[in-house]
Amino acid sequence: MAEVAVIRSDVPGSFAWAVFHERHPRLVGQVLAALPYGARERAAVERLLVESTTGVLEPPPADAHDRAEWLAWGEGLWGRPWGEAPFLWAESYFYRRLLEATGYFGDGVWQGIDPFGPFKAPELADAAVDGFGDGPQELLVSSLWGNRADLGFRVTAGEGRDAVRDALVVDDSAAFWTGMEKGRGGLVAVVADNAGPELLPDLALIDHLLTSGLAAGVALYVKPRPYFVSDATMADVLAAVGRLHGTAAGRRIRRAMEDGTLAVRTHPFFCAPLPYDAMPADLRAEFGGAALTVLKGDLNYRRLVGDRHWPPTTPFADTVDHFPSPVAALRTLKSDVLVGVDPGTLARLDRSGTAWRTDGRHALVQVRGAGQR
Repeated sequence: MAEVAVIRSDVPGSFAWAVFHERHPRLVGQVLAALPYGARERAAVERLLVESTTGVLEPPPADAHDRAEWLAWGEGLWGRPWGEAPFLWAESYFYRRLLEATGYFGDGVWQGIDPFGPFKAPELADAAVDGFGDGPQELLVSSLWGNRADLGFRVTAGEGRDAVRDALVVDDSAAFWTGMEKGRGGLVAVVADNAGPELLPDLALIDHLLTSGLAAGVALYVKPRPYFVSDATMADVLAAVGRLHGTAAGRRIRRAMEDGTLAVRTHPFFCAPLPYDAMPADLRAEFGGAALTVLKGDLNYRRLVGDRHWPPTTPFADTVDHFPSPVAALRTLKSDVLVGVDPGTLARLDRSGTAWRTDGRHALVQVRGAGQR
């Protein structure tokens, strides 16, 4: 396959440019308003914002625990403007630096404090725990849409089903369930996206896979530490299980965690600024043992297919043939990268005149099965 240019954030007016120059400033304001950080932390956060929008890339400090890794990952980038780095890399580094600025890695009182925690808790408290759907497809749709509760959780009415169908850019749901049947009784890996109301329907889908026998075991992968705004960590899994307390699904999920049929796992790679084709051998071996790996969300999609300016009609299977198991992507569209769209659908959506690739109003289910190329 011919080389396709990576997405960068140095084009004014582009989505990636807006993330650094519009979204991140808003985020910084929200983080500083949510927790009573002291003068040192607040100043460090403000310096990061200035550096990431008008300055050059500075490596982690000499005493940083991960300095060696980042020096290697950023070889050739240090001292260059942030916008010249690959968008995926630069965005990842921004969030790593934000943790450092807020004292997450330090020895002080802010060590280990999730700067996004104040955003996660209210969302989880407001999330419905009894409306994920009664059938397998409704559970899949709920997991797909995550925090789009108006579409994802309650699709029993005809109008709701039509809205969900029309909003799907690609729908390989049938292939998803066919793949699950072919791999019945095997291990399913689920790589989580966000915490709170997105993680709850993920757990509901996992509960169905286990209780139906489609999966003999599920490995749920979460981030080892806060990453991006609301990515799920083990603390978020525990909070979600607690939110399900008193429900039959909640009791089953807790038992599954206790007996090992649901294993929550993590790996440092999930906070690395790299695509999945660069994953280390130990993580590749873990995924290689899965009958199916389900990757949730926009960031996992960018890492799976490569955060590049792909022609949208590029076959999905061509971009994921590096992945070591059959793979399914469940993604709400919130960034530019996109593959596997048929020309008719692409033309229809482009005629709409909306920012359909980035506004979160469309989604996709894409599957590459065993032996599919």
